[in-house]
Amino acid sequence: MGLRRVLIANRGEIALRVVRAAKSLGLETVLAASAADRDSLAAREADRVVVLGPAPARASYLNADLVVHAAKATGCDALHPGYGFLSERAALARLCEEQGVAFVGPTSQSIEAVGDKLAARRLARAAGVAMTPGSAKLESAEAALAFAREIGFPVVTKASAGGGGRGMVVARDARALVEGFERAAQEAREAFGDGTLYLERYVERARHVEVQVVGLGDGRVLHFGERDCSMQRRYQKMIEEAPAAALPAATRARLHKAAVDLLASIKYRNAGTVEFLYDVECDKFYFMEVNARIQVEHPVSEMISGADLITLQLEVAGGVAPALAQRDISAHGHAVEARILAEDPARGFLPSPGRVTRWRPPHGEGVRVDSAMFEGALVPPYYDSMIAKLIVHAPDRPRAVARLREALAAFEVEGVATNLPLLREVTAHPDFLDNRLDTRWLENVFLPHYGQPRE
Repeated sequence: MGLRRVLIANRGEIALRVVRAAKSLGLETVLAASAADRDSLAAREADRVVVLGPAPARASYLNADLVVHAAKATGCDALHPGYGFLSERAALARLCEEQGVAFVGPTSQSIEAVGDKLAARRLARAAGVAMTPGSAKLESAEAALAFAREIGFPVVTKASAGGGGRGMVVARDARALVEGFERAAQEAREAFGDGTLYLERYVERARHVEVQVVGLGDGRVLHFGERDCSMQRRYQKMIEEAPAAALPAATRARLHKAAVDLLASIKYRNAGTVEFLYDVECDKFYFMEVNARIQVEHPVSEMISGADLITLQLEVAGGVAPALAQRDISAHGHAVEARILAEDPARGFLPSPGRVTRWRPPHGEGVRVDSAMFEGALVPPYYDSMIAKLIVHAPDRPRAVARLREALAAFEVEGVATNLPLLREVTAHPDFLDNRLDTRWLENVFLPHYGQPRE
């Protein structure tokens, strides 16, 4: 491998995971942390730590100039951005390219091509990938209303510059669209610095299915199967599974081909995910967006394929083509991931920062916990509330769900409120057990009755 030392510009479990993967390849590791994370588990395991700045992300993790300067100042020849923060910012990738630092991710050109949702839709259309009817960018609520009347309600507003549910408003009539348009634009401006919105036809009772890929940069793109991420609250994923259950074989093959063809068309390099909405009733899928980075839920793809996606990322960035062909990659069994969050569902999902006084994660066959928590660790109030990912694997979905429920029951956390009680109830619900789910199930079916005795 052509790399020697890598800067990890992130925090929490993904920073720890990258530190360990890099060390397994014989690379030196430098953690770029905020002042709040200077004594984290990732900091303790890295070969060196540099403090980017104060705790707030805008003064540390979100400052591209600081991050690249830290890489150069410590002699790093590569930079891994993890996920979130600057991981999908073309500006960071471009700075790395200009400074001669290998960016462990797509090229700046690829990020620009797929990072803007409208540009990504144009690419998908050119590649022949199906998509829901959608607009160009919209300058006003009046323009949005005119387009909605053309394609028919319901519709959903989306932010061109980003995802994660920011700027998304579902409107089933004209009044809801007009009232929600400016609110969505403001949310997009605050999240991405760009309030540009567009409209898509809203698919009722859809499932969220996405394909994990790794592009080699020369037109070859490998896929590692698909994931079902339909268990969401406010468009934020809570439970993810691989493979997607009850997906017809022919549909699965078309889904994989669509993802590979789309990213091969731009000679995509490194890890990425192509996301789709799947309409169960008519067995059709529609392109939604591309995430040009590794994602939170990548471990379920690793569990069914046996691949180490972080290691592959580093190898590709170092110019080493993995000794893999598509025929070498296959799915075995079923994996499920649950995100453990430091927030209180009983109090409107309020974040729960504080010190963890008891930390007893589950162990056992087919159980994996990705976390940087430990007893006595402080959950800071400045960042995302996820403190762990619980991943299980078994020969099939029923046994994987049973294993997940056992692991959730054994997971002990004290000192901060978590969503563990909610996850235990969700995974015991008949709809979850029978896979009768869609992207609105949690909010429309489960949460209205959460905490009430079930008949």
